[in-house]
Amino acid sequence: MQPLSVLFPLVFVALIGFICARFNLFSNEHFVGLRQFFFNLAIPTLLFISMYQADLSRVLSATVMISFYGPVLTVYILCTSLLKIIKKTPLADSAIFALGCTYSNTVLVGLPIIITSLGAQYGALVFIIITFHSAMLFALTFFCATEHKNNLVKLLKPLFINPIVLSISCGLLANLLNIALPQPVQSALLLLAEPAIAGALFVLGASLVNYSIKHAWQPALLISLIKLIILPLAVYVTARWGFKLDTTLISVVTLMSASPLGVNAYLVTRQLNTQQAVMASSVALSTLLSIVTLSLWLTALVP
Repeated sequence: MQPLSVLFPLVFVALIGFICARFNLFSNEHFVGLRQFFFNLAIPTLLFISMYQADLSRVLSATVMISFYGPVLTVYILCTSLLKIIKKTPLADSAIFALGCTYSNTVLVGLPIIITSLGAQYGALVFIIITFHSAMLFALTFFCATEHKNNLVKLLKPLFINPIVLSISCGLLANLLNIALPQPVQSALLLLAEPAIAGALFVLGASLVNYSIKHAWQPALLISLIKLIILPLAVYVTARWGFKLDTTLISVVTLMSASPLGVNAYLVTRQLNTQQAVMASSVALSTLLSIVTLSLWLTALVP
């Protein structure tokens, strides 16, 4: 499969969102409304119905989970430790740097690419893996910011009640309990979920207007290279030679880890009030560079 045929429609939709925001073709209120609709309703509906209809016997696998999370944790710990020990960087700043190197924008970038290139049936596998993604990495980062340890539960509580985690959990529970939803209800949910991917990409493109690369491009470039090349390479090696996974499963976990840095990582730096310029630059730069790196990964992974 040609990478251009996979990436061009996704990049095109995001570019339209960027243009609309850059030239004020929609007001801020319009974009706020769109974000609320897509992230609080359309995307959670997509996640719920996909998990409900998934064949869990094909996607529940400890080796797949370890193939993804093992390298993620390893890279996170290495980045934090090396900065702390070698460069004497404060632990909180080291942890934020590590977060930038490991936190993936899976829902908005990885998921559409995987569905387009490998098939919709692998969406459920993506959903299961990402259930713990934010909670684990954000918990580690907040814990390393020592002055926030006492507020760790308060800071992390929104992660466990956000629409993404709740929709995946409810869909998984309904599937495991074999709860029968009438076919008209399932069709209605699928209709509501239909604009989720395109809408999320549109909003992602629009959000890039708010992030600048010039203020901290050097650390942002290093974060982007680790995030887009080193991390997925570690996941690929672990999945292929460590656990000898099926070729398609290798592609899924590698493409997930090769997704650019997610915007939520920047929101964490705002909560911690440190390294905001670096993380904002990293979000923008990794998203732009991922067009190239994801093309290379698709060429290598998807026939």
